Amino acid sequence: MNILLIEDEPEVVGFIKKGLEEQGHNITAVYDGQSGKTIAIEKDFDLVILDVMLPHFNGFEVCKYIRRNKKDLPILMLTALGTVHDKVEGLESGADDYLTKPFHFEELLARIKALVRRQMASTPGKIYSAGDLVVDYHKKTVFREGKEILLTAKEFTLLEVFITNKGRVLSRTFIAEFVWGINFDRGTNLIDVYINYLRSKIDKGFSKKLIHTVIGMGYVLKD
Repeated sequence: MNILLIEDEPEVVGFIKKGLEEQGHNITAVYDGQSGKTIAIEKDFDLVILDVMLPHFNGFEVCKYIRRNKKDLPILMLTALGTVHDKVEGLESGADDYLTKPFHFEELLARIKALVRRQMASTPGKIYSAGDLVVDYHKKTVFREGKEILLTAKEFTLLEVFITNKGRVLSRTFIAEFVWGINFDRGTNLIDVYINYLRSKIDKGFSKKLIHTVIGMGYVLKD
């Protein structure tokens, strides 16, 4: 995913950026409210992580501005202000979720995953495509060259993470976190097994392959 991080503490930025990039996300970091407002509107992001105590404009003001201009962009507020009043103000400003510092990185990942799923569920007509592959998220249907492909629930979730990140190389860690959760046992070969299952259904028998292995980095779906 393309994630915008608006945070004025360099140590926190470094911690979050490193962790999320290891998960396969693309992170753009800015350090003040004015820059955050501008770049959030000018560029396309899948998620905003927003601190409250920022130079120039605070997070509540930035959140309201983003929400007025991009109603469907998920916003996760991340701040040391943890009173009930602060949380209410953040949510009423338009934030979708609110995580207080200090936090465990695993919880941040879980919150991000939940927001992405909530966003997809809120757009029931969403249809994704890659070449001649068409995925209807709401109906949970998959077609290629007009032929329906039947997937199990886990195979569909795996395809979902690929097609919503089309063209991006996804690490095995990122795939594991999204499909199987933060407690996934990385010592198993389950990811490879399911990717082979998926390939056998959406690539086998078709002239053009969609799922590709990037040696030493992970996998990518591209048309």
